[in-house]
Amino acid sequence: MKTFLHFIATLLCYAACDLAWLNLFAKKFVHEQVGERLAERPDWVAAVVFYLIFTGGLLWFCVWPAQTLSRALLNGAFFGLVAYGTYELVNKALLDRWPLPLVVVDMAWGLAVGAMVCAASWLIGRRLNGF
Repeated sequence: MKTFLHFIATLLCYAACDLAWLNLFAKKFVHEQVGERLAERPDWVAAVVFYLIFTGGLLWFCVWPAQTLSRALLNGAFFGLVAYGTYELVNKALLDRWPLPLVVVDMAWGLAVGAMVCAASWLIGRRLNGF
């Protein structure tokens, strides 16, 4: 049950951070970069599946193996960079005129959100386990 609660808390933390980022900054920026390629409405099923997979990855690879808060933060930063970098660099490699500013900003966001969420999740995990 603690594992499930930890997953849900981490998922909510990631979703809150990412949705705030998208609505406060990224929506306008992404539209400026690739506006003609954007769908009218997000594919929420795909978004939810990504959020579930990414949250699981943060916990499995970054938070649970970390013995310290700083290690969770560093693990999360690297994992976020890898995940967001994979998406952006594959797009840059394969899609015509994929904008470099979008690649850089999205990779920076992946690094930042991975670090923030893993730090918060590590602290949540400590609370759940009575530390």
